[in-house]
Amino acid sequence: MFAEFSSGYYLGRLYVEPHDGERAVMRRNQHERVNRELYNSGEGIERLDSPLVMKLGRKHLSVHGDDGIPEGTLAIPDDLLEGTSVENPPELTEVLLAKADRAAQILQYQDELPGFETGDRDRRTPF
Repeated sequence: MFAEFSSGYYLGRLYVEPHDGERAVMRRNQHERVNRELYNSGEGIERLDSPLVMKLGRKHLSVHGDDGIPEGTLAIPDDLLEGTSVENPPELTEVLLAKADRAAQILQYQDELPGFETGDRDRRTPF
């Protein structure tokens, strides 16, 4: 789903579509699989529900898991979808996924970045 892109990001393609929720989401089992494969260190017990940090256009998004989302889809609230590169959703779009160290760094500054939901403020634990 995601391939090495740069020192800070993986590159993937997901269908991006609007939804009426309050935060960006993707299918829960897919979210957990990406967390396990790309964010966890393999040492001790680690969370699989930590938000993934994705970049769509110029926006960083805190992405959570949800059972009601189709496989391979990133669902974004309408207000966050505005200002992205997505013009005719649903649209197959290139998405950058921040690597674990980059994601932790971005989450530290999430209040200053557009696209982050304030409800994620307390989820600053390293991946």
